[in-house]
Amino acid sequence: MENVKLAVIFYSMGGTNYQLAKWAKAGAEAAGAEVRLLKVQELAPQSVIDGNEGWKATVDAVKDIPVATSDDIEWADAIIFSTPTRFGNMASQMKQFIDMQGGVWATGKTVNKVVSAMTSAQNPHGGQEATILSLYTTMMHWGAIIAPTGYTNQVLFGAGGNPYGTSVTVGQDGKMIEDVEASVKHQASRTVEIAKWVKNGQAK
Repeated sequence: MENVKLAVIFYSMGGTNYQLAKWAKAGAEAAGAEVRLLKVQELAPQSVIDGNEGWKATVDAVKDIPVATSDDIEWADAIIFSTPTRFGNMASQMKQFIDMQGGVWATGKTVNKVVSAMTSAQNPHGGQEATILSLYTTMMHWGAIIAPTGYTNQVLFGAGGNPYGTSVTVGQDGKMIEDVEASVKHQASRTVEIAKWVKNGQAK
C-alpha cells in the first residue's frame, strides 16, 4: 500500500506556526507519511513587514519553502493546517488560500481528505479554539474528514488540553509558553493513521 501523502500548510508571522509545522512534518514522517511542508502566500505589504523585526525574520526564514497550490490539495490524502489566531479566526493569508480552492472543491477533489488544524495566540483565551473551529467549518463544506486530537494521548494535557487541535500561547517575548512539541507530533501521527484507514478502505 502506498504511503499516506500529507501536506502541512502553514502561515506564520512570528515563527511560531512555522515551528509547529516543522514538528508536524517530523511527526508525520516518523509515522511513515510522505510530507510536503508548504506556506501560504504572504499578503501584507513589504513596507509593513520591514517595520516589524520578528515578522521580517520569519519571512526570511521561510523564503525557500514552496507556496501551497491547488495541486498540493489534490495530491494530499491528508492536510494539517497551522495558522495564528486573528480575532478568533484564521489569518487572512490562510483564509485567502482556502477561498481560492473553489475549483478543487467544485470538482469533488476535497472530499474525504483527512484534515487537522493547529493554532497560536498571545493568551490562552485569545480565540485558540474558535480559530481551529473556524477552519473546521470550512472543512465540513469540503466534505473532508476532520481528525481532532480529542484526549487520545496524555501529552495533550501538558500542551493545554485542547481537544480540537494543538494550540499554544506565545508570550510577549515571542516564545511559546506551553511545551507542545509532543502534542503536535502526536496530532500529526494520528492524522496519518486516520488517513491510512481511509486510503486502505478506499482501495478495497
